[in-house]
Amino acid sequence: MDIKKKAAEPENKLAAKIFSLRSYTPIPFVLLMLVFSVMTWQSFLIGLVLVLAGEAFRFGGVSWAGSETRTTGTVGGAFLVISGPFAYVRNPLYVGNILIYVGIGVMSMALFPWLHIIAFIWFVFQYMMIVSEEEKYLAKTYKTAYQEYCNNVPAFFPRFTPYRNKSVEQPPKSVKAGLKSEMRSLQAIIIVIILLIARSIWLPPVSL
Repeated sequence: MDIKKKAAEPENKLAAKIFSLRSYTPIPFVLLMLVFSVMTWQSFLIGLVLVLAGEAFRFGGVSWAGSETRTTGTVGGAFLVISGPFAYVRNPLYVGNILIYVGIGVMSMALFPWLHIIAFIWFVFQYMMIVSEEEKYLAKTYKTAYQEYCNNVPAFFPRFTPYRNKSVEQPPKSVKAGLKSEMRSLQAIIIVIILLIARSIWLPPVSL
């Protein structure tokens, strides 16, 4: 399998634009969660469990997919990765992101439930757009192997047993590369959690 393939030009320019901005679209929601936070220790603990679960999905994914998950250019990849969490769900990083965003929302309990519903609808739309463009590229590039993968592995709801196909070349797993790639996400998560804690301690609740 040619590992030097370049990503094709995007067919859906809106999806490509959303893909390039996907690291920044959570910012307005996070700011609202910080401003209107009414966090309790119960909401903090439940939210923390969701955040940790989401980060586990992400870390497992980037340990296999590597720095390609950090690109903000065109959709594409050098490998059809079906190992690690990709053996259970086709989009583990996006599943992880949704769990993290939901976890932060549960922590803050800001404007519950309306902010959570709006955020969830937005991120479902965002990832459906991105995945539709990614899957066009993968289907064209990896053809039968990708079709078989799609037939056996769900897009967002993990299966219980890992999918295996020894004929598909895989990149080497690298925990070190995963940590390096994921450092920015970990820093952002820690900063947001610290800000939520500080806000709950030192500032009174804000209501509309």
